[in-house]
Amino acid sequence: MRNAPLVILGLVLLGGTAAPASAQEPPTALVGGRLIDGTGQVIEAGTIVMAGGRIVAAGPAAAVAIPAGATRIDVAGKTLMPGLVNAHGHVAATTGLRSDPAAYTRDNLIRQLRTYAQYGVTSVFSLGDDQAAGFALRNEQMSGALDRARLFVAGAVITGDTAEAARAMAIKVADQKPDLLKIRVDDNLGTSRKMPEPAWRAVLAEAHARNLMVAVHIYSLADAKATLAAGADFIAHSVRDVPVDEAFITALKSRDVCYSPTFTREISTFIYDATPSWVDDPFFVQGVTPDIVWQLKDPKRQEQIRNSAGWKAGQQYKAGLEVAKRNLKALVDRGVRIAFGTDTGPPARFQGFFEHLELEMMVEAGLTPMQALVSATGDAARCHQRNGQLGTLAAGAAADLLVLGANPLDNIRNTRRIEQVWINGRKAF
Repeated sequence: MRNAPLVILGLVLLGGTAAPASAQEPPTALVGGRLIDGTGQVIEAGTIVMAGGRIVAAGPAAAVAIPAGATRIDVAGKTLMPGLVNAHGHVAATTGLRSDPAAYTRDNLIRQLRTYAQYGVTSVFSLGDDQAAGFALRNEQMSGALDRARLFVAGAVITGDTAEAARAMAIKVADQKPDLLKIRVDDNLGTSRKMPEPAWRAVLAEAHARNLMVAVHIYSLADAKATLAAGADFIAHSVRDVPVDEAFITALKSRDVCYSPTFTREISTFIYDATPSWVDDPFFVQGVTPDIVWQLKDPKRQEQIRNSAGWKAGQQYKAGLEVAKRNLKALVDRGVRIAFGTDTGPPARFQGFFEHLELEMMVEAGLTPMQALVSATGDAARCHQRNGQLGTLAAGAAADLLVLGANPLDNIRNTRRIEQVWINGRKAF
């Protein structure tokens, strides 16, 4: 940990990612807290000044001028950090522990985005299955106050058995103005047909002609390497079949392509054949309804899971998770940029809670708390081309931040010690 130099810069435009607050509102100054800035630096006894939904200045308290008339808030003894940026999450047609196509509604999406925010996740990149209501919420966040996580959308996952079909779907989705596109190159452990190479190559070509990033769902190293060599912009899951090799590492680093581990996606495939250890944890319980806790404890439901067709696949994913952990450590040690992601949103992938569990698992895999936090803030934003706009405590960035009651650099579980969540320069929780 090292002290950062003073960070005071002029305001920059955020490309619509930060909604301007009322011009009548005075600036707000958070004074005296420890700042973890999202890039790997720490400022002890720092000050953050916010106005118009953005950070005006951030630096040592002795060096930051607080404007006359600003609202001062003493945060001495607290730790401040950027809100978590989930580079691979979802808002979904989920109700409780089931999917329901009719549940993709504005109200349900707002509920999910507020759940994310309650847990300190202030931006979510939803990588697929996004419909009109999601696009509308993405568009509305360009102005006005926010009491929910920011949402960025990929639209429908692009599919197609031929290059022509895949290109046609890519054009249709791209015309909706998504933030990026998503494809899946995976046979789901041999249970489905993998997207053919001519099809996914056509999507990459069409997306890049429109200056759109393409996130790729993969499982195997071979598919990760092939899509990366063809121009994939974001590896949306861990390599889970074999250890990563030198060629893959070199390819990622040469284009600064980000890799998203999504460990909690894996645990969701196998842990529910018994009662999860955290089911009564108050931090988990605060984000779910009581019936979900009851169902997760239900022996009959657990027996049904053990007897289901998906149970065997879950055991394969369980083994793959161990490969994924070793691969993450190898990639981090070689300087590959990691984009924090969880694949939360589908049933039993609990938005908000799983993000904190993911951070813990990343540290268990060998990352330092700082490495995990940078992946979940500044690097997650950079990986989606929002560098300087989200994920950092720096002038010009969106004023999305957390006030914690304990230092997560001492123990990554201290990210759970959320006392305040600020979004767009206003206290949301």
